[in-house]
Amino acid sequence: MSLYIGLMSGTSLDGVDGVLVDFWAGAARTMSAAYVSFPAALRAELMALQAASPNELEREALAANQLAAIYAECVAELLVKGDMKAADVRAVGVHGQTIRHRPELGFTRQTNNPALVAELCGIDVIADFRSRDIAAGGQGAPLVPAFHHAMFGEKGQTRVLANIGGIGNISVLHANGQVTGFDTGPGNVLMDAWIARHQGKEYDADGAWAATGKEVPGLLSALLSEPYFAQPAPKSTGRDLFHADWLDDKMRPFAGAAPEDVMFTLTRLTAVSLANAIKEYKTDAVYLCGGGAYNATLKRELEAELGSNVTVNSTDALGVPPNRVEALAFAWLAFRFGERQPGNLPAVTGARGERVLGALYPR
Repeated sequence: MSLYIGLMSGTSLDGVDGVLVDFWAGAARTMSAAYVSFPAALRAELMALQAASPNELEREALAANQLAAIYAECVAELLVKGDMKAADVRAVGVHGQTIRHRPELGFTRQTNNPALVAELCGIDVIADFRSRDIAAGGQGAPLVPAFHHAMFGEKGQTRVLANIGGIGNISVLHANGQVTGFDTGPGNVLMDAWIARHQGKEYDADGAWAATGKEVPGLLSALLSEPYFAQPAPKSTGRDLFHADWLDDKMRPFAGAAPEDVMFTLTRLTAVSLANAIKEYKTDAVYLCGGGAYNATLKRELEAELGSNVTVNSTDALGVPPNRVEALAFAWLAFRFGERQPGNLPAVTGARGERVLGALYPR
């Protein structure tokens, strides 16, 4: 066996998804999966660290230590579920928690303490996947298209993988083997912020609240006027751009809109921005992953935008549950590091060439 663990905590800031994967002979067989939620206080602190704030260096370091303990908890659960020992696993690939992503300034920051994760788990840890690509002139994101190509590419067929986490991104797996990928804009980030403000919930389960509303006239156009949407690829984004203050600024002319109508319009924003990106490519099959894949209202709006000639399914149809895809991607990136093989796609990130991604923290 060739066992690797992948851990992913994304821009939704809800918790850690983990998978234990066997990459023997080039296959990817999931042995176990686990999820550990963030305590409310840590989630609030990670949210606060998304923007400049007092004493943030110390606060980030303390948050990183808490994250390391949660990552280790997830690893322990994966080992128990998979009936494996730490010594059986070659490495843990852990992305960390993105709190700044500014490739235009030459840096990205993922809060993490991989040395502590290695100490707690007794397993080699591979972390800091984005910075090598940025050092080579790339965006450092999205990184998952290379994995999507390896895992889901089908010769002679063009497929689109649409990941809807906090931010939305697509991987276009072209029939000729080429890959295109970029961040499309908000995924769940604005919807989550809006429902937290008005209902105190972390997310709109199944899109149920959005389904009670209707589109606010003019608001969707105002949101889509953000220059990022018209920017050509390669491009990537995050909470540095799409956050509650950004939404509040766009909302000023629509202050009297009903909250449920705004929620539906934000759902439309994610669906339309994804659909506009997908329409640039000729495909008849779209597969959804990430938390947004479970939002029925979002899926329905995306289907309506793409039209009846395009089928929209979740990655369940390809054999991988939507909430495991990104964790699996970071297990794969750790595997690629172990084989000293590149993990980026220059055509996606804009880097000057292929690079081995990650840094090793020995057990």
